[in-house]
Amino acid sequence: MTLFKKIAASILMSLLSTNVLASSGIFTDQLDGQFDASRYLSENAYGFLPVPIIITDPAVEGGLGMMGLFFHESEEEQAARLKTMQDESNDKAAKSLLPPSVSVAFAAYTGNDSYLIGGGHLGFFNQGRIRYMGAGGYGDMNIDFYGFGDIIPNKPLEIKTQASVIMQTVKFKLADSNFYLGPTHRYIDAQISPSNINDLVGNFLPEWQEALTNVLTKNITTSGAGFTLEYDSRDNFFSPTDGLKYELNYLWFDKALGSDVDYHLTELTALHYFKLSKQWRTAFRVEANYANSDGFLPPYATPSISMRGIPMARYQGQSVAMSELELIYKINFRWEVNAFAGIGKATNKFSDFSASPSRVSKGAGFRYLVARRYGFNMGIDIAQGPEDTVFYIQAGSAW
Repeated sequence: MTLFKKIAASILMSLLSTNVLASSGIFTDQLDGQFDASRYLSENAYGFLPVPIIITDPAVEGGLGMMGLFFHESEEEQAARLKTMQDESNDKAAKSLLPPSVSVAFAAYTGNDSYLIGGGHLGFFNQGRIRYMGAGGYGDMNIDFYGFGDIIPNKPLEIKTQASVIMQTVKFKLADSNFYLGPTHRYIDAQISPSNINDLVGNFLPEWQEALTNVLTKNITTSGAGFTLEYDSRDNFFSPTDGLKYELNYLWFDKALGSDVDYHLTELTALHYFKLSKQWRTAFRVEANYANSDGFLPPYATPSISMRGIPMARYQGQSVAMSELELIYKINFRWEVNAFAGIGKATNKFSDFSASPSRVSKGAGFRYLVARRYGFNMGIDIAQGPEDTVFYIQAGSAW
């Protein structure tokens, strides 16, 4: 889902940055005369579309890239889309116009000489009763290592991770309910090394020096399989205003599956969207991740706090939890503003969780309804964390 939302953000950014906006009424909504990309997206729901990638995360010092999108639809889906396009006033039906399946190829390069190439696919089958998401690629990432929980180095250590990645999930709708259940698989083969091997010497407390040196200087493969259980009652796939989404992922990483380390990973995410009045609404997120392991895991496999305002992998630990609250005010049909705040904790022992330091972030942003037919909005969030102030290009909800 995160990958697909980033794809959508890139699509809309490419529209905003091209001269085609100044041309005919393809970007003008016939109902209110305002800028709207519904017609453009509808008419490009089949074929190829190149779009730019804009990276803002300070952990990699920003970056740029390019993405190629390949849209797919059956003859039945194409006929339904064309029929709906003929009725401009049918917003409810038109929200089904987003391409049911999309494949992507991408490449990106960042300010600290990291790069990533790969591809992915998001597919809906049997009228959405079967959902598939898969991605794979190769990356050479340079990210500073700040430690695990309360085990921190004397100074940040730049870690170079060269990795091949494959991730897949298939979800099946359970009867006519809002529940989905299916298998999931994750595979990462990574070579980890510090940019300067001398930085390891004396950088950790003596009792942790050997164990951390070992996990930061070796080739490690993690391979796990498990299941995902999801409940989704949101009123919109990208920009929900009401409803719930709960997701539980549980994976076993074991030598029998090709993993060099054995551990269990539990991920629980709860998203809540509520309408308070015609103009006000709120959203609330709770997330908890726990890696049950006897020893240190490689940094890429260790849970970390993921919130606006906090760089990627800045705070890591085997037990991580975070929550965010957002308040949204709808100015008019097109524009809305939002304010948000979040708190997260990361520790290596679940028993030490309450005593671990809290990481707080806060910020504000705006959204514009760029595609009325889909109820799809886009905008920018600016968030201040413990160390950095970061801006994000958002496609719909931040979660």
